[in-house]
Amino acid sequence: MENVIVIGGGIIGLSSAYYLQEAGYKVTVLDKSDFLDNCSYGNCGYVCPSHFIPLATPGIVSQGLKWMLNSRSPFYVQPRLSRSLIDWGWKFMKSATKEHVERSAVPLRDIALFSQHEYEESWMKQPEFESAYEHKGLLEIFQTAAAAEHAHHTVEKAKELGLDADLLNYEEMQAKEPHTKINGLGAIFFKCDAHLYPNRLMKALIGILQRKGVQLLPNEEVLRFESGGGGIQRVITAKNGYSADSVVLATGSWSREMAALVGVNLPLMPGRGYSVTLEDSPYRVNYPAILVEGRAAITPMDGNKIRFGGTMEITSTTAPPRYGRVQGILDAVRRFFPEFDVPMPAPEKIWYGYRPCSADGLPYIGRIGKYKNVVVATGHSMLGLSLGAGTGKLVCELISEETPGIDLSPFAVERFG
Repeated sequence: MENVIVIGGGIIGLSSAYYLQEAGYKVTVLDKSDFLDNCSYGNCGYVCPSHFIPLATPGIVSQGLKWMLNSRSPFYVQPRLSRSLIDWGWKFMKSATKEHVERSAVPLRDIALFSQHEYEESWMKQPEFESAYEHKGLLEIFQTAAAAEHAHHTVEKAKELGLDADLLNYEEMQAKEPHTKINGLGAIFFKCDAHLYPNRLMKALIGILQRKGVQLLPNEEVLRFESGGGGIQRVITAKNGYSADSVVLATGSWSREMAALVGVNLPLMPGRGYSVTLEDSPYRVNYPAILVEGRAAITPMDGNKIRFGGTMEITSTTAPPRYGRVQGILDAVRRFFPEFDVPMPAPEKIWYGYRPCSADGLPYIGRIGKYKNVVVATGHSMLGLSLGAGTGKLVCELISEETPGIDLSPFAVERFG
């Protein structure tokens, strides 16, 4: 039985472990923390084919510069002398073109639908995977004429891609949420989208892996690799060494450093996001919602919860949290839902985590050139949960040398050279 070492205990690493174990591999997952402290828990739980527009879009750079000094802004790049930040920023700016957005739509749609299919036709048909999954759609609410015009083109593109989406006027949008007033001109209703409660999904996945005999080893930070015969033979941590027939790098926002250990320059930066979750909230929404101009998100979860999330803060993983950005999220929610008067919570009630942001908004999924037995799966930015099941399936197909379920060339790990 072949040994596969998966490095990273978030949704991508654990999903990869799930499919690999099902395929008959002996799987060990190493996590630098305790499997409970990563971006897979505090996100807004979207499983969203609607997100076919990458982070690197025209105008995002200039908008980021305008927001640079605003402590509550939804997009922020922390200025600092960092060679990796400069490298990532240069490639990000070169990628932020209309042509790139057009090229990215089909591959992002394909991997999102592939992943949603795995969630719905594989995971959610097993009672052990209960995670409050609902395929009921998502609202993308806008307040300005410019955003309304953009929404019109987005719906046209969605339909061109075969996605189920409608443009709603104010009355149609408000009818979706009769429990509360919405300040908005209208919304896109993406019927193709679903959502779940990430905390329950991750707990269920960890339990399933443990019962199936997958080794989950916490507090095992990888320090180096031992190679030979054209591949990695051993993975070395501060505690132990692990023999490997294949290695999966699914280390999220720490993937640039990990990739460097196997000779790969991976343009990737951590993008910190924040969320607040209310239980038994007096506020109610029927549908998850993106607040376009506010760059914030809302999700009803698990029957009695509502989560508010957002911001993209390109920073280091050691920078202290900027809780003013949480107030920015709550202010945005109030502008769209004026009855939602959510006070700023205490710091211990605020979640934050680091999303792995590639330089062009597409994940990195595939083998590398230097070592024949290494597969990388990272760089999913805000789509890690959405693409989690599908990425795990693709990793297993790569390790097994099967034809992947979708074209992986747009996600090539070394596409930047």
